Amino acid sequence: MNKIKLLILLIVTINFNCKQNNINCEIATSEGIITVELYPDKAPITVKNFLQYVDNGLYTNSSFFRVCTNENEAERNIKIEVIQGGNVNENKSFSPIKIETTLQTGIKHLNGVISMARDTPNSATSEFFICINDQPELDYQGKRNPDGKGFAAFGKVIKGMNVVLKIQAKKDEEQYLINPVVINSIKRIY
Repeated sequence: MNKIKLLILLIVTINFNCKQNNINCEIATSEGIITVELYPDKAPITVKNFLQYVDNGLYTNSSFFRVCTNENEAERNIKIEVIQGGNVNENKSFSPIKIETTLQTGIKHLNGVISMARDTPNSATSEFFICINDQPELDYQGKRNPDGKGFAAFGKVIKGMNVVLKIQAKKDEEQYLINPVVINSIKRIY
């Protein structure tokens, strides 16, 4: 086998092996299905946390309850477009996790990226959001959060962005959906 063929085979093998570690989850909502791919090699703490809620069925009957749009963000200096969900009963929440910033993971807040919602650094529990369009102000040193740490991105939508956009288009009052979109379940898919 010549060197070029061997090199191509090596590259293909490495790419295949890297992709095998990703984990796919299906978010079944009352508006349709969103499939996300998670990156445990890049964001191990955040993926482990999300899967803890998934594997324990804690997202069942939660909801997408908040949307940020250009219209309802008009008064803010730093505008974003996301849908937010995963509101789990506080009594069932696990301890907050350490933030894995985009500087650490290299996962930027691009269109379709899933990330953890938080207040202060190291306060994320169950709530997550999905980006609509690129949202660089949510990355490390972004200006959306005054502390500059950004948010912990940990995967991306690989199927169902049409459902994400449908959710974002629903009627809201001060960013909270008048009729939240039910998350029937979130499950690992293989």
